[in-house]
Amino acid sequence: MTGTELTRRGVAEFIGTFALIFIGATAGLYNDIVATALAHGLVIAIFVSAFAGISGGHFNPAVTMGFLVTRRIPAFLAGYYWVVQLGAAALAALLLKWILPASVDKNQHLGAPTLSTAAGITTGKGVTIEAICTFFLVIVVFATAVDAKGAFDKIAGLAIGLTIAFGILMAGPLTGGAFNPARAFGPELVSNYWKNWWVWYVGPLAGGALAAILYELLYLSRPGHEEIGAPAELYTPEELSDALHDPDTEVVLVVDDEAEPEQAEQAEPAEQAKPAEQPEAVEQAEPPAGEEPPDEPPTGARP
Repeated sequence: MTGTELTRRGVAEFIGTFALIFIGATAGLYNDIVATALAHGLVIAIFVSAFAGISGGHFNPAVTMGFLVTRRIPAFLAGYYWVVQLGAAALAALLLKWILPASVDKNQHLGAPTLSTAAGITTGKGVTIEAICTFFLVIVVFATAVDAKGAFDKIAGLAIGLTIAFGILMAGPLTGGAFNPARAFGPELVSNYWKNWWVWYVGPLAGGALAAILYELLYLSRPGHEEIGAPAELYTPEELSDALHDPDTEVVLVVDDEAEPEQAEQAEPAEQAKPAEQPEAVEQAEPPAGEEPPDEPPTGARP
């Protein structure tokens, strides 16, 4: 992979992760769970749609972990993505510290996730919640953005964003609903707030890896699997043409056995209508009965 390609991918991952922390962490300060869920979900939906074709649209070390354990990206590229994602998160949090009042940094830690002690959420419960919600997220990523035979890739960004949104609606009041080590790392680093920090690293990384491995084994390693997808009429002629020219596409010809007798019956009258073949040589007409054939003139005699 060339340095130019690495730069292209790195810039895409940086912008998407920066936007997630800059918008999502700020929305979390308003103490409105719906606004927080929508802010995170919309950012991911938009930037995954924008950059999925360039970098894959990870913006999350847990998603990158899923690609790594299934060998969909090499280790050096996964490490590069992690550095870019964590760096973007730190820079976004640093910019928020400069923009927002100092009380926000002191009291709310720039939107760093926390466990709800009032709801009785311990570290064990917190890891479990973060792992399960990240599991849902990575399953959807693989089903919409990775699996060519799964859901339609046109909706990948929207599906991934909505998965984050409904996860935050459930987990936000309990764990902060990060599902992303970078989302926790930036505010934690800049505000120097590390209480129970490992919850938002172990949970998402474990849940993401488990989801990726499970989907890979069940749905992507499936020789002879019968394809189930949209009906043929939902595809455009161009998409059907591309599928037929794809060497991996299996074409099955279906012969209608009931049509064969009808075709045979139609062929029989055609054969009967053929004119009788003319003989190659026309035989000389025989004389009427009782008459002798005329004598042939002798050779050389005049008639």
